[in-house]
Amino acid sequence: AWRMGGYVFSRYKKSSRPTVKLVTPPGVDGAEISRIAENLFLARDLVNTPANDMGPAELEAAGRALAKKYGAKLRVVSGAALVKNYPLVAAVGQGSSRAPRLIELAWGKPSAPLVTLVGKGVCFDSGGYDLKPSAAMATMKKDVGGAACVLAVAGMAMGAKLNLRLRLLIPAVENSVSGSAMRPGDVFTSRKGLTVEIGNTDAEGRLVLADALADADDETPDLLIDIATLTGAARAATGMELPPFFTDDEDLAAALSHFAKETHDPLWRLPLWRGYEPTLAGHVADITNAPHYGYAGAITAALFLNRFVEKAKSWVHLDIAAWIDRPRPGRRAGGEANSARAIYALLKARYGK
Repeated sequence: AWRMGGYVFSRYKKSSRPTVKLVTPPGVDGAEISRIAENLFLARDLVNTPANDMGPAELEAAGRALAKKYGAKLRVVSGAALVKNYPLVAAVGQGSSRAPRLIELAWGKPSAPLVTLVGKGVCFDSGGYDLKPSAAMATMKKDVGGAACVLAVAGMAMGAKLNLRLRLLIPAVENSVSGSAMRPGDVFTSRKGLTVEIGNTDAEGRLVLADALADADDETPDLLIDIATLTGAARAATGMELPPFFTDDEDLAAALSHFAKETHDPLWRLPLWRGYEPTLAGHVADITNAPHYGYAGAITAALFLNRFVEKAKSWVHLDIAAWIDRPRPGRRAGGEANSARAIYALLKARYGK
């Protein structure tokens, strides 16, 4: 908590706080504490950076720097290849002058269990043609929070040299309004082959995640985790400080709840209730990104994502805020990597040497 509380975002406004050093007592792994804190600070910096300095290209640069630091491989798909292989990512990003892309990081031994992390990298979300009101748009730089969080988890896992094969997928886009932006009523064919009707251009996060999840699922990972600042409904249900998660895996749910409590990184399970599945039906396409139901928005969003996951041995979706609006000890106002410490603790318990 002391180390986390020392965070300051000083890119544009220099801090005058005195420099202090934490001396850890015998038996305390100071390197581990510093590794966790440094990766949390990376995520906070990414979220706190305004969108004019944090677009898809800058997010790619952050991923490239992390890959270089830990000897991971980085691959980027953009242009025509993006349209062919990740058509929903291309559709969401087509309205911006800042080219969308799919960022992939790979690390670890090929023989190790495959853990895939997918993070929503919407660098700014205007809402598209279904434009957000100004008050809702004010903090939309935080829509990169899912990507920031998976980068933090990846840094922790690689730094600890966990016994896993790590794959990271980040669809990086900006959701803008222009003559080339997607429209309500448009229909696109996803990577998986399902046709998706755009019921609302402001429900773009589930679109970019859908293609990334379909790609991840093709490799049948041992564990598939996606993290996203996905719905206002999640905030209405559990608030800014208690992100919900969704999974059908009872053992995974219990373990994640345990580590969330142990690391003081709170999470709360919400039901992946199949009774709402019919609301996903599109009028002219297989599914819609804006369910025909006025309630349970966090659940229906999770059900939408689940349509793109079939082969993974275990899957969990986290709908985080990536933002602190009520500062507390160790948690300064602004960007936050909700769930990163809990997920890392889970991975360390399962794949630690």
